[in-house]
Amino acid sequence: MENLYTYALTVFVGFFAIMNPIANTPIFLGLVEDRDQVTKKRIAKIASITALLIVASFVIAGKYIFDLFGITIPAFKITGGILIFYVGFEMLMSQKSKVHSTGNEGDDNDIAISPLAIPILAGPGTIVTAMNYVTNASFIHIGIVMAVFALMIFLTYLSFISSNLIVKKVGPDLIAVIGKLMGLILAIIGTDMAIEGIKLAFKL
Repeated sequence: MENLYTYALTVFVGFFAIMNPIANTPIFLGLVEDRDQVTKKRIAKIASITALLIVASFVIAGKYIFDLFGITIPAFKITGGILIFYVGFEMLMSQKSKVHSTGNEGDDNDIAISPLAIPILAGPGTIVTAMNYVTNASFIHIGIVMAVFALMIFLTYLSFISSNLIVKKVGPDLIAVIGKLMGLILAIIGTDMAIEGIKLAFKL
């Protein structure tokens, strides 16, 4: 049971680093700043549900996707590790990640789907992180991953609908510091994933 708690905590830290509700809050606010509170809540709800469905699809159908395209687990871990390291490195260097690029044109539904749901909440980094945790995993581990991701989506939704208050209370400087810390964690997770992939590939 203790191992399951440790696993759940590891998954939570990984998802929190890649999704980072606090750091994404100013992005959400910038995209919906002209909308009223009711519209902001609706956009946040659509984005959250869409992201949950996208990642759930990859978690559930991940094995079939691997089989369909002939993807090996070592190749996935190495490539995914490099991608996650790249996102973390950009965050450390205070660069706006191309994986989390945004644009503020379009109607409410467009904004909710893209860029909020894709790629900010359910971008390549989030999908790779989720699939890494469920490769060769048991059903209970898959359930834990889904439960933790659902929790992260809920926390993100709360952050989005409270965006004005969070930015006012936390301040942009502390948000920037949190972003760099999450970038460091992501870079470490990516490196560890790549090392694990190399060990599997060369049977070390």
